[in-house]
Amino acid sequence: MRVPYKTRLVLMVASALLLLALCTRRSPPPGPPVDLTPRTVEESVQLGSLLQSIRAVEHVPYRLRKEVSCRLATNRCECLAEQDSFRLPLSNLVFPRLTVKDFRLAFLESHPDPESVERLRAQEHSSFRRRGFSPADLLLVAQANSPLQFPTQGVEVRPLKTILVPGLGLQEKTGSNHSVSLTASLGTFDVAATVDGVSLEGLGQKSITVSSSSQEALNRQLQFVAYTNTQFHPRTADTVQFSSRGHRSFFTIKVGHHAVPRLYNSGLHPEANVSALVTIATKTFLRYDRLAGLIASVRRFYPHIGIVIADDNEHPQPVGGAGVEQFFMPPRKGWFAGRNLAVSQVTTKYVLWVDDDFLFTAKTKLEKMVDILERTSLDLVGGAVREVTGYATTFRHTISVEEGGLEGDCLHVRRGYHHLIDGFPNCVVADAVVNFFMARTDKVQQVGFDPRLARRGHLEFFVDGLGSLHVGSCSDVVVDHASKIQLPWTKSKSQRAYDSFRYSSSESDRDLHNEVFYFKNRFKCMTRH
Repeated sequence: MRVPYKTRLVLMVASALLLLALCTRRSPPPGPPVDLTPRTVEESVQLGSLLQSIRAVEHVPYRLRKEVSCRLATNRCECLAEQDSFRLPLSNLVFPRLTVKDFRLAFLESHPDPESVERLRAQEHSSFRRRGFSPADLLLVAQANSPLQFPTQGVEVRPLKTILVPGLGLQEKTGSNHSVSLTASLGTFDVAATVDGVSLEGLGQKSITVSSSSQEALNRQLQFVAYTNTQFHPRTADTVQFSSRGHRSFFTIKVGHHAVPRLYNSGLHPEANVSALVTIATKTFLRYDRLAGLIASVRRFYPHIGIVIADDNEHPQPVGGAGVEQFFMPPRKGWFAGRNLAVSQVTTKYVLWVDDDFLFTAKTKLEKMVDILERTSLDLVGGAVREVTGYATTFRHTISVEEGGLEGDCLHVRRGYHHLIDGFPNCVVADAVVNFFMARTDKVQQVGFDPRLARRGHLEFFVDGLGSLHVGSCSDVVVDHASKIQLPWTKSKSQRAYDSFRYSSSESDRDLHNEVFYFKNRFKCMTRH
């Protein structure tokens, strides 16, 4: 039977529109793979020119001022006990005596293999420093084109401590009297040494003036200018004004504590045993049968890996087995509260999050996830979840925030990813991934999960982690999702109770999610597909 012409025309137009829609929704073609290997660079990209300016005046003599130079950091530290002296009875109550504990000696003297521990510690610390490195921390010095020379970034001081200000200089072509001034707001200036023929005004004050008839002597003196932070703040910056004869420049000195390393002692080489590096975390509610299936599948491939379970059932049932820890919560506290509890109990370097109805298979290669986290700057890497239909989803999305006005910002969520990862086929960088991921334990604990979100909130977690979590996804690490296809009359009482709880949506739930985005995250709107 022939199809009428008008019908064929309608079908052709509909097909064209469908094809156009698919093309417009498709993610843009990925660019070349990007190398995410953490790396360090030179301490200063202008180190050569800075050393050259220092050497140009190093022949000018100077005299140290011990009261200032002794306060400067030497990159060495010692824990020294107070010298023994005559003490009256109970004097320690009024004048507490300084005590010292040598952690290295206390820990290593009883360890069976101290050399291996020291190597692993050094290796972990090196990785920590590489991952925390940012080009914004490099020392950069603006050359004297104004004619002032000064550091533009990379100058840091710890709270209430003293540093030498690097890179200061003056390059005037004319003049018999040279003078520069430095003014700060959160600290004072002094000099660690003096140079003959240089006048100093304002030592120990917020503003200091350095003058000399010799430009060489002045530049030599500027190499000993010290800044002392006088207002404690764990994280701020002092804006310093540097001026000379109508020329003004500004630079910042960052004030703050250095990040204390959080290293994980796995007791062996990172590639030797996944079970020593990873703990599996999950949350369960009314699905002990599903949980039993998950644990059985995990033990088939990883017999010794630790499993942490957060349980908010009203009538909890103990879950036994070696390496399994079950933590009970008040009934119906919810999904994210359970996540916080489970992750808080993880002591390994990495945590693998799984739902309680997932099933491990031969394609659930945790080694691949560990490898990419060890060798790249990623904090979290997702896998793929294969449904009963055979389709595997990765839930790869990019997230961006567009600044708005007083009404708030705009949140934009798009399917797709940013780029491929060099050296890791099937792995990409994204901002949100599927609910099956491995992450650095400390980074997940840092972001946390909003405990008010009881039933859903996957996107909300990655929005909270935007700017903090470096996220990736590997489609070839796959976990199965237990089948949800079941005839209504074959479901058990607990299954029906779970469905009524999990898939219900009240007005208060919708209001809460709107509040999270509108108030907590200060968004006025969202676009997504």
